[in-house]
Amino acid sequence: MRRIVLLCVLSAVLGGLTALGLHGPAVSVAQSTSPEGAPWQGPPQPVAATPPQESLTPDEQVNIYVYQQTNRSVVNINTKGVSGDRFLMFEVIAEGQGSGVVIDQTGNIVTNFHVIDGAREIHVTLFDGKTYDARLVGGDPETDVAVLKIDAPPESLFPVAFGSSTNLLVGQRVFAIGNPFGLERTLSTGIISSLDRSIPSKRGRRSMKSIIQIDAAINPGNSGGPLLDSHARMIGMNVAIASATGESVGVGFAIPINTIARVVPLLVQNGRVRRPESGIAKVYQTERGLLIAALIPGGPAERAGLQGPRIVKEQKRQGPFVYERTTVDRAAADMIVAVDGQPIKNADDFLNAVESKQPGEQVVVTVVRAGSPKQIPLRLDVSQ
Repeated sequence: MRRIVLLCVLSAVLGGLTALGLHGPAVSVAQSTSPEGAPWQGPPQPVAATPPQESLTPDEQVNIYVYQQTNRSVVNINTKGVSGDRFLMFEVIAEGQGSGVVIDQTGNIVTNFHVIDGAREIHVTLFDGKTYDARLVGGDPETDVAVLKIDAPPESLFPVAFGSSTNLLVGQRVFAIGNPFGLERTLSTGIISSLDRSIPSKRGRRSMKSIIQIDAAINPGNSGGPLLDSHARMIGMNVAIASATGESVGVGFAIPINTIARVVPLLVQNGRVRRPESGIAKVYQTERGLLIAALIPGGPAERAGLQGPRIVKEQKRQGPFVYERTTVDRAAADMIVAVDGQPIKNADDFLNAVESKQPGEQVVVTVVRAGSPKQIPLRLDVSQ
């Protein structure tokens, strides 16, 4: 019996020693590293902090630089107008949105003409969230450029730096900032997809020339916002997209900054662009040139001796009655084939040739009359 008890005691002692050897010293619950039941000590700390600038790629650094340099120059434009029929006393308030760019510290802002066309009220919101009433300084539907004015303190106005659109290249990186769908100062990036595009003017009589095509995302509300290069210089103004849905599909258009730089001073000074007037009211485009369809009575073209269609009146007697019939003899009209020696193939060619001059200057129009070429000097008036 004693032997049995002694063996039991010895076994118990050996078991305890074995347990201590296998499991080591006991650990308190409060110090346990087990995830179950242990208090959370927070996220692990980084081994070594990396300066933020060094963690960015060169492309990201350029994106950030361009945005930080220019986003305060971009404004949000909200308009209110009226649509409907006043005669029927049916009017509906129409609201619109767009973008604009601060161009000086006196409060001048450039945007698209179509953004503010027909607006009775124009409100401009700056980067700091403050909103100001704006007035229209001047607009030019032909180039879709308008200038607004707000009374804001100079310290709140950050003018954008103008670049040049002379040496742009397809493939060049570009940045667009605007307010798509009212989301203020949104940045999108892309490249120049093509140059020298032509698109219809919003309300003008001609096509808009030298347009920049881009693939940066442009949506409703981006109109009037700046197109920028990698040096944060404005090289264009976003104007339109080619889309069946009205949303971006990667084909956007911008007015070149050289056009804006030419038009804006005229709008600030005169409220409009004073273009030269030829006095030719209408033409028909043919394979040989432009056939004059109508002249402005007493206008420059008529005074110079250019000829439009001849109105022929014929009288015909039938019994006791006399009938008069009027016909138009288009064969008598001059066919315009050149201006100052430059061939003319369409209306845009003619307008470009005329509008490269100043009111009061003279151009030489080459026409074909009765099968023979004829050169006619034409002194231009000021368009009304």
